[in-house]
Amino acid sequence: MNRLIKRLVCSVLLLVGMQAHASLEIVITGGVDSARPVAVLPFTFRGTTLPKENIAEVVSADLMRSGKFNPIPFIKMPQRPAKSSEINFAAWAKEGVEAIVMGEVVEVGIDRYEVVFELIDVLKGNTGASSLLNQGQLSTTAHYLLDSRTTTINGSQFRQYAHRISDIVYEKLTGERGAFLTKIAYVLVRPNNEFPYQLVVADYDGYNEQILLRSKEPLMSPNWSPDGTKLAYVTFEKRQAQIFIQDIYTGRRTILTAFPGINSAPKWSPDGRRMAMVLSKDGNAEIYVMDIATKALTRVTNHRAIDTEPSWSPDGQEIVFSSERGGNPQLYSVNLATGDTRRLTFDGEMNLAGTYSPDGQSIVMVNRTGGRYHLARMDRQSRFMQVLTTTNLDESPSIAPNGSMIIYSTMHGRSQVLALVSMDGRFKARLPAADGQVKSPAWSPFL
Repeated sequence: MNRLIKRLVCSVLLLVGMQAHASLEIVITGGVDSARPVAVLPFTFRGTTLPKENIAEVVSADLMRSGKFNPIPFIKMPQRPAKSSEINFAAWAKEGVEAIVMGEVVEVGIDRYEVVFELIDVLKGNTGASSLLNQGQLSTTAHYLLDSRTTTINGSQFRQYAHRISDIVYEKLTGERGAFLTKIAYVLVRPNNEFPYQLVVADYDGYNEQILLRSKEPLMSPNWSPDGTKLAYVTFEKRQAQIFIQDIYTGRRTILTAFPGINSAPKWSPDGRRMAMVLSKDGNAEIYVMDIATKALTRVTNHRAIDTEPSWSPDGQEIVFSSERGGNPQLYSVNLATGDTRRLTFDGEMNLAGTYSPDGQSIVMVNRTGGRYHLARMDRQSRFMQVLTTTNLDESPSIAPNGSMIIYSTMHGRSQVLALVSMDGRFKARLPAADGQVKSPAWSPFL
């Protein structure tokens, strides 16, 4: 079998699962020093029953993992103000801190807590209070206050609300939507278990894992629906490749295809109405698009070479795919309205697993140069190719819905693990697993 057939049939998605809290543990491996310094102060607490989750720790970890911020350690904080009016802005500015997150948790009832937080702009605060003339009266305003909110939650919602705070902080400081309330899907593989393959969904940081399916046969290619409620995936449970759709909340499964031969690489269209896939029911492995409601199939490619790994453009008008029609595997795009097909990549020995960035301006892929497989990003206009990773045997990139980060599979020692890299290649992190092998993660849309 040629390389793409091997990739099509043998790239079983072995993703790592999580234990009680998270067996995926994010280890920062580079890029933090160049990130923007911020401070997340410990939230003060008033009450008798301490919450199980520490909001400040979760927010600090989120911001660091984004690759854009470097929260300073507690020991380097120049003061411990209880409220924003007590902040010595000059002291914080001297430490290079750009923004401060601070807050308070108040127990207001049985398993009920009021959470207050503020986001402070240190640079604005260091210039002094602004004066405004309002109806002839001179007043001062906290012009350094970027955001302030009060919310009541229960004891089980602390971690989720901490991610919400992180999203707000990220958006206020970058102008881009945060993606800390998203999830990842993966297949946990433990060869010695009775059911070695498990389809798992968890928060982006590895917490709150949910096992959707256990199987004795390989599970492959999880892909999220645009509304984040379902997963499409490939199963070999009946010793035959089949594509299923499963609701992540009810667990209900619906079979989509079970044609003889290859049923592979399902990808939802941006509008959620169609599914791109690879089928060999007519002899050769080709790209097809299925109307999910009617099950009507449209053949997209028709070539003697193997066409595989489809991915939609954000506007749903094109599909990028991998093909050997030019010799070694490269990326091609096909216009679904006209059928026009063009080659996209020429750099390196081969390029595979192309995925459009959410804004459609870039394509992330696996690039092989000098026999090494690394992630690369190509600007669609300039065609400039930037290699993003230096890890070993990198594959299966999946982009966060805000386009800031890429999660992918790689080798660390003798284990397959997940890793993160920022879209500019500066920030890097590894997600080692406590037990199991993992690859081909799928990042959810905004939830």
